Amino acid sequence: MVTVRFWAGARAAAGGPEEELAAETIGDLLAALNGRAALTPVLAVSTLLVDGTAAPAHDPDRQLADGSVVDVLPPFAGG
Repeated sequence: MVTVRFWAGARAAAGGPEEELAAETIGDLLAALNGRAALTPVLAVSTLLVDGTAAPAHDPDRQLADGSVVDVLPPFAGG
């Protein structure tokens, strides 16, 4: 199981701040999350952090350890 934390617009699209999912790879995780219409376009432009380290979404075979935390960070502006 991994904990997925959603930030900014990803939180609204996911319907909450975090959830636990069974996923062994980034590809498994994205397949589970992309099943939601509101979240799919957000994931397409988001950065993923796995345990605080950037993880390219185009690396679907990257392994996720049990207990990992994956942050979904959509683009955002600040000032």
